[in-house]
Amino acid sequence: MTTIEISTPDGPIDALCSVPEGQGPWPGVVVIHDAIGYGPDNEAISRRIGAAGYIAITPNLYARGGRARCVTRVFRELMAKRGRALDDVLAARDHLRAMPECNGAIGIAGFCMGGQFALVMSPKGFGASAPFYGTPLPRNLSETLDGACPIVASFGRRDPAGIGAAAKLQKVVDEKGIPADIKVYPDAGHSFANKLPGQPLLRIAGFGYNEAATEDAWSRVFAFFGEHLRGQSD
Repeated sequence: MTTIEISTPDGPIDALCSVPEGQGPWPGVVVIHDAIGYGPDNEAISRRIGAAGYIAITPNLYARGGRARCVTRVFRELMAKRGRALDDVLAARDHLRAMPECNGAIGIAGFCMGGQFALVMSPKGFGASAPFYGTPLPRNLSETLDGACPIVASFGRRDPAGIGAAAKLQKVVDEKGIPADIKVYPDAGHSFANKLPGQPLLRIAGFGYNEAATEDAWSRVFAFFGEHLRGQSD
């Protein structure tokens, strides 16, 4: 696990990078952090992805001023589906593709806010997208997913922001013929795959880590990525 610098249209930003051990090349995954930003939780996620045989890069979307200053701007750009935050995600994709260790096949995964990014960016040159509870779903979902890559999505039934989200996403991918694996975990809430501070209080509010749901979701994601990313290259 290392911190690297990647070039973006608005200047360099920092990013977490995890490269598998052994002989590549490997597929890559751009990981989009949640609204809290990246830290120990995202380091663990990057290590998990690296251990599964994928290069993981997590761009710091709050690199230009920190969370307090940047979170409103990043959410605004996410809702508008344009701006520096989206450019940063594409820059991370391009950085991965240029790495000699990468075979050119790139997926995207995201959590909470990052899950929304994973859906918004799914038509933007990725081979597969893995949104974890990307709720509420992006506006104009059908239009957003025009030309989208295959999607493996995971939701918690106890997510207060996710009521009906899985069914709505399923309807759109079915209408568009997008290959998809969408699953709702009945005992999980929002942020079920993130180990955030204050777990007891989070669970009361419909949030919180759920190990069983996390392990099953990652198993599905890696199987899906294996189908759609492994063996592909430029």
